[in-house]
Amino acid sequence: MTPIEQHIAERLAGREQAGNLRQLRRPHAASDFFSNDYLGIASSGLLDDLLKGCDTGTGSTGSRLLSGNSEAAEQLEDIIAGFHKAEAALLFNSGYDANMGLLTAISDRHSILIYDELCHASLVDGIRLSQGTGYKFAHNDTAALKKKLELAKDKGPKIIVTESVFSMDGDIAPLKEMAELADQYNAALIVDEAHATGVFGKKGEGLVNSMGLEDEVFARVHTFGKAMGCHGAVVLGSVQLKQFLVNFARSFIYTTALPPHSISNITASYQYLSQPDFSNKGLHELIAYFRQKVKDSAMEGWKDSNSPIQALVIGGNDSVKAAASALQNAGLQINAILHPTVPTGAERLRICLHAFNTKEEIDKIFTTLSKLHA
Repeated sequence: MTPIEQHIAERLAGREQAGNLRQLRRPHAASDFFSNDYLGIASSGLLDDLLKGCDTGTGSTGSRLLSGNSEAAEQLEDIIAGFHKAEAALLFNSGYDANMGLLTAISDRHSILIYDELCHASLVDGIRLSQGTGYKFAHNDTAALKKKLELAKDKGPKIIVTESVFSMDGDIAPLKEMAELADQYNAALIVDEAHATGVFGKKGEGLVNSMGLEDEVFARVHTFGKAMGCHGAVVLGSVQLKQFLVNFARSFIYTTALPPHSISNITASYQYLSQPDFSNKGLHELIAYFRQKVKDSAMEGWKDSNSPIQALVIGGNDSVKAAASALQNAGLQINAILHPTVPTGAERLRICLHAFNTKEEIDKIFTTLSKLHA
């Protein structure tokens, strides 16, 4: 065995011994409370009529800067920019690519990147791979953010990084207060709207739009693999930022562009949200029902969330896996989130609500959980 093979074997053995070895599993035929398909677009055929006659080509043939650009891609960027009230939009192949490309491109060795401690791995990795210096602040704590900004006020360009809806706790960032701090300290604010897209705002425009903060945010990232039911992502910002990313974002420059069928799917998703009869009201009514059940249950460990993401912290990999197994045996597809994805002691059940879930299914969750806590 070579040294690298020995290293790999030891790391895997350590994970298995700790009870947190990750494995690929196929979804079971059960009530979906684990996917990010919040509006049901990916699983219900809601886009079928909108996709009739659309381009279903399988390959873009190259990067956008070589052979992979198209009129359809440019038109889609215009549609997205208009929908979210931004000057310009630039498509990326995924949210991970968008965050990595954005953060590594705009920062240099003089930059100070101040980020929420619960930011997604793609944001954290983008900061790590940038040439700037990263500092994290306590989750959603604007006083802690202000202290970091104060310490960095005489240093280089400052960038504040956050999510609008956090993927593990489901809570919402204090965007208005953060925008005020960004203005006060002449910092650029970047907001990842991955879990807000399609969910918040009358048409699913996201939280930045619904709060009227478009002009206060330097860049926004919207991803399409969640409520939009397809794949890819977009960075929204100024025309100048778009031109800059086309020239300096390595994850945009050096990759094959999204294929025609992806462009068609994303376009159809935005057409769906733009329809006069579109509404995400039913999803929010289901969230309100779930929160009332949380209150009525008096069960400890629930995170405070008004988003589709609901989390019950149980603590301990074995305990949370046992709870997830009981729910899955009851026909409820709910997964355990283990350490190291979350800190030790914060292991939890992550429950995702969707427009297609029912109150009866939610009742079943609480009935099953109550038996575990009896």
